[in-house]
Amino acid sequence: MSKIAAIVGRPNVGKSTLFNRLTESRDAIVNEVSGVTRDRHYGKVTWNGVEFSVIDTGGFVENSADIFESEINRQVKLAISEADVIIFMVNVEDGIHELDKSVAELLRKTQKKVILVVNKVDNNQRLLEAAEFYGLGLGDYFTVSSVSGSGTGDLLDEVVQQFPDIPDETAEELPRVAVVGRPNVGKSSLANTLLDEERNIVTPVAGTTRDSIDSLYNKFNYRFYLVDTAGLRKKAKVDEDIEFYSILRSVRSIEESDLCLLLIDATRGVESQDLSILNIIQKNNKGVIVLVNKWDLVEKETNSARDVEAEIRSRTAPFTDYPVLFISAITRQRVHKLLELIMEVYENRRRKIPTSKLNEVMLEHIAKTPPPSLKGKHIKIKYVTQLPAAYPTFAFFCNFPQYVKESYRRYIENRLRESFNLTGAPVKVYFRKK
Repeated sequence: MSKIAAIVGRPNVGKSTLFNRLTESRDAIVNEVSGVTRDRHYGKVTWNGVEFSVIDTGGFVENSADIFESEINRQVKLAISEADVIIFMVNVEDGIHELDKSVAELLRKTQKKVILVVNKVDNNQRLLEAAEFYGLGLGDYFTVSSVSGSGTGDLLDEVVQQFPDIPDETAEELPRVAVVGRPNVGKSSLANTLLDEERNIVTPVAGTTRDSIDSLYNKFNYRFYLVDTAGLRKKAKVDEDIEFYSILRSVRSIEESDLCLLLIDATRGVESQDLSILNIIQKNNKGVIVLVNKWDLVEKETNSARDVEAEIRSRTAPFTDYPVLFISAITRQRVHKLLELIMEVYENRRRKIPTSKLNEVMLEHIAKTPPPSLKGKHIKIKYVTQLPAAYPTFAFFCNFPQYVKESYRRYIENRLRESFNLTGAPVKVYFRKK
């Protein structure tokens, strides 16, 4: 079991800045607008040889009518229940705020170790002013400036010391699965359905998920990391800075994943934005499964699914070799089938084919349909091998690699796919001089 510390507090005390400082990253979105951090955000910290996870939570607000605030409060309570150590953050500039008292009251009820941290203490005057926080009744405190990093070393020493002695699990290589798609297509609902917990905030408002979030899925003998990403929308519609950073983060989640679940809204069909996202997945050489979500909301006829699938594949041509699954994240329709597909596509992307088998099968295809000659040059392909890469990549050795046309390269890719079960995986084919 990994060790976990959660950073909690009211909005705008500097939780996300501290999170970024501790994780040495720019992972949490930091913005002056209160309420930017909505979901629990996880990062890794290593200090004095101890590795632990840190959770950045949304700011705690009491009795607010805002749909997000009540969700954030629930998230904070979930983070507290998950964590071994709680970092309660306050801000010296504002002194003790009513909301600080509410959070302190909540924390006094927990059995967990609570470390009070006074932020923005960057001079001697503020060091004196911090003494006011003894008034919260939580005992001694640590003073930090999360912007400059002063005081964070002492804080980390204390955090590490307070962890219960849990033996670390040996790290294992698990698939990283990114859930991607346009805003409001049901990504967070799918993540919550798979994980069986309200790990992500789900509301009817598009753009609720702004950060990318990692969760370990460990059920029914399936283990993988699930990354729920912010929705990708057209750049022209990105009018908020925060939205812009979220899109960058989604693209990065695709870059760091092994395979992507591309959600399409069944009630809207394939849109150009879906194709753009697929294009990003392909450019990054990731595995892909296309999920048609909200299938329970569609009026169906005899061949509805077949027709929709055919339309999707025609829109993504020439790349059509990927699984398509019709699901409902809300009613859990076919979600179990998805687990099998994830492992199948992950294995396809990692597939290594023995050189002898590769030559036996592919040279026969080439003999049946040789590459067309160009400028009187007859192209002879003599040998094929798989290159060492994270996904299926092949080199075909021939006498005139520069004359092999794109259409023939595609023919070779299709024969590889059908001969060696590479469905959903990226495949790269190179022609090289013998």
